[in-house]
Amino acid sequence: MSGYRARHRVVVLALDGLLPFELGIPQRIFGRARTAEGRPLYEVVTCSIRPPGRVETDADFAVLVENGPDALATADTVVIPASYELGPVFEEGRLTDELAAALGRIRPGTRLVSICTGGYVLAAAGYLDGRPATTHWSHAEHFQRLFPRIKVDADVLFVDDGDVLTSAGVASGIDLCIHLVRRDHGTAVANDVARRTVVPPFRDGGQAQYIQRPVPEPQVATTTAARAWALARLHEPIQLRDMAEQESMSVRTFTRRFREEAGISPGQWLTQQRVERARHLLESTDLSIDQVARDAGFGTAQSMRQHLQVALGVTPTAYRRTFRSWSGHDRAVGSGNAPVGSGS
Repeated sequence: MSGYRARHRVVVLALDGLLPFELGIPQRIFGRARTAEGRPLYEVVTCSIRPPGRVETDADFAVLVENGPDALATADTVVIPASYELGPVFEEGRLTDELAAALGRIRPGTRLVSICTGGYVLAAAGYLDGRPATTHWSHAEHFQRLFPRIKVDADVLFVDDGDVLTSAGVASGIDLCIHLVRRDHGTAVANDVARRTVVPPFRDGGQAQYIQRPVPEPQVATTTAARAWALARLHEPIQLRDMAEQESMSVRTFTRRFREEAGISPGQWLTQQRVERARHLLESTDLSIDQVARDAGFGTAQSMRQHLQVALGVTPTAYRRTFRSWSGHDRAVGSGNAPVGSGS
């Protein structure tokens, strides 16, 4: 079994009151990530804070978890889904002795991930102190009051702060897990997982678009056509007024509608799309860095380098070196080119 030694081990912590949907997200996303030869890139196991046994859910059934807290000590990544029975964690911002003892088994340097209110557990353990983080928008104010040292962003789908990542409510856990696959293994693998899961590989905007407004505007025009128009010509200079004209709106109205629908500004959205386009071209083509920059709409290699450095923390050359040869042998499990955070 030595060929599987390098698989990144994801341990999912199942707490009483958990949401079954969220518990299944890591297994579904990480469990579908495979090499070009079809070998799994991750090993996903579930554990509880007690010896193996029954864990209650918020549904009319329980789950039988076969691993106790010792599994946390073997993790490269720990994922904590939401629970509706966090007790003092949610109410007072403190861990129970049992939960603290379980978390104490996590090795230094392990990547930590929360889905929805699972972020309360990371916060109560002190992992989020001084860091940016998010949670479900309906709990964001309470989260900020309970943990004032955290920089809470209620508008985003997830926050990637390197070794600690938090997601907003429920389905945003899918966005975060796909993001991690993309970060570890590149867009080709992440896109394949998304296709198999029948979800978008990259969801625009943040959770601000899902917050119910006191008085919703009836039958407002959307900005969908403008986004489709822009995606078809990312390689060209695109001005805000050009996008607004596609919807026959003023720039001011278009910008407001766009933020309402996407959760971010048109400029931020364009940059996101261009970064994704550049990633795809760097992985899947032999185009020069200058040509990739032009085709992705950055104009110059220097501009693209700056944007990728901000978005990904790497240069275009380093990104290509890491992910370009996915279809080759050096992307196989156990190779010397281990993905980011592989634990190998």
